[in-house]
Amino acid sequence: MPALLTCLLLFVSQALAQSAPTPQAIVPSPPQIAAKSWILMDANSGKVLTEHNADERLPPASLTKLMTAYLVERELDRGNIALDDMVPVSENAWRTGGSKMFIEVGKQVSIRDLLYGIIIQSGNDASVAVAEHLAGGEGPFADMMNQHASRLGLNNTHFVNATGLPHPEHYSSARDLALLSQYIIGDYPEHYAIYAEKYFTFNDIRQPNRNRLLWRDASVDGLKTGHTDEAGYCLVASAERDGMRLISVVMGTSSEEARAQETQKLLSYGFRYYETMKLYDQGAVLNSPRVWGGEKNELRLGVDQEVYMTLPRSRSEELNARLDIRPDLTAPINLGERVGTLEVRLGEEVVGEQPLVALEAIEEGGLFKRLFDQVRRFFANLLGGWF
Repeated sequence: MPALLTCLLLFVSQALAQSAPTPQAIVPSPPQIAAKSWILMDANSGKVLTEHNADERLPPASLTKLMTAYLVERELDRGNIALDDMVPVSENAWRTGGSKMFIEVGKQVSIRDLLYGIIIQSGNDASVAVAEHLAGGEGPFADMMNQHASRLGLNNTHFVNATGLPHPEHYSSARDLALLSQYIIGDYPEHYAIYAEKYFTFNDIRQPNRNRLLWRDASVDGLKTGHTDEAGYCLVASAERDGMRLISVVMGTSSEEARAQETQKLLSYGFRYYETMKLYDQGAVLNSPRVWGGEKNELRLGVDQEVYMTLPRSRSEELNARLDIRPDLTAPINLGERVGTLEVRLGEEVVGEQPLVALEAIEEGGLFKRLFDQVRRFFANLLGGWF
């Protein structure tokens, strides 16, 4: 299918494009959502389908633990910690108020159990325990959280603690939480299955995941709930249907039931009226233009990441693509060097751009080759490209 779609995008004729117009897909207005802030985004393309006050800085409550869990997953991926590592429980972690995993002071708990306790049981005690283990304390861990928030482009987020307990300088936004969720899903898929677990038992105490949609919608497989009096009831959810994954965030709803219902409205709207298509694979060769003065005469170029496009349903036939390649490519050319732009249009509207990059390095040719190519290029330019 990707190869067929590539041919459709790159080689569709002008005659076909100018044929009888295709009926436009009808997309109704997004649903009204009873929340302070919300956003619905495609996880693969990053396309925002609807939003309201998505950049407003609001208390995130336990949605904070998305970053806490992300940093644990990152340290696991980098080999700095292991799931079987044992973490001593301090009195400070044990005494932390709010939702608990019920770890006990003076005992040791594995990183695996703490990660489950953070994600499923929303344990504040577990969050403080990993903060102390990874950074020596909750304050230094909050500094780590903020550094990574900056690295990930979370421009309306600032953390003071690892739990989400209220503080005037602790805030995030619906857009930032959607972006963070996108990184959680994409960067560490081996841990993402935890977010779909409905129950976790620790210390003989069985607690349910507070995300009610896990019981109501088989396509929902994450991510996290949050609640304080100041924040209201919040939910970051993700669902996948027929290869399309959406991320929704609602902040400041009135109840547990409301956050579930409002989230369901957003997800139903997105899946009903939009589709996401994979246009190109990472590393797929899209063109092989002439290169002058190199050891090779042609350069394989393409995109350095998978290219997805989210669009209203039944409009895929309106997609077309154009490659804008830098003229007179001359060696040396480095692997990954940008040499042009892939522009994707939906009808007359530009809906996406991606850098075209060199998929190989081409070294400078020998003296004779460079001189010979100079002559060839002169006549090629003189004769309008024919040579």
